[in-house]
Amino acid sequence: MTQTDEGMNRAGQSTGGEVRRVRFDDEAVSPLLVGLGEEYAARYGAIDELKHTTVEEFEPPDGAFFVVVVDGETVAGGGFRRLTHETCEIKRVWTSPAHRRRGLAGVVLDAIEAVAADAGYRVAWLETGPSQPEAVAFYEGRGYRPIPLYNPRYKEALAFGRPLEQRPAGSDPPYASQETEEA
Repeated sequence: MTQTDEGMNRAGQSTGGEVRRVRFDDEAVSPLLVGLGEEYAARYGAIDELKHTTVEEFEPPDGAFFVVVVDGETVAGGGFRRLTHETCEIKRVWTSPAHRRRGLAGVVLDAIEAVAADAGYRVAWLETGPSQPEAVAFYEGRGYRPIPLYNPRYKEALAFGRPLEQRPAGSDPPYASQETEEA
């Protein structure tokens, strides 16, 4: 099953996209991983970062993955996975260059944070690279603050974290109001 919701940016404007909660091995994730791999190669050269995640890491109850689809095309996405009982790690947040500056990364991050908080996480951590100043500005603008590096594999990475907002008890779970069967 894929859970969907209309994408709305922080200003309450429709992004024209549909947010879908999907499995990491869903075909809708493939364009995101291809685009992300191309972007990593252009910014950092040959790296194997995309080989360090598995489908299971993004499975409930420990994780989730989202894509934003516009006119049938995956244009943004990202997910989270468990680091500790109270801390999740945000991974693979990416927006197609042709769809940037429309609030899509914010829509993805809103979905990630809401579902992670509902899963019981209190803190979200993430890493980004030094050649991604727009990502640093985006995360800082969303309240993420620098933290010590937590992954020894990337000595040049920049790590950020922030507490997650807990939703009121009894409120509707995000991305569960509309469900469509996959063909």
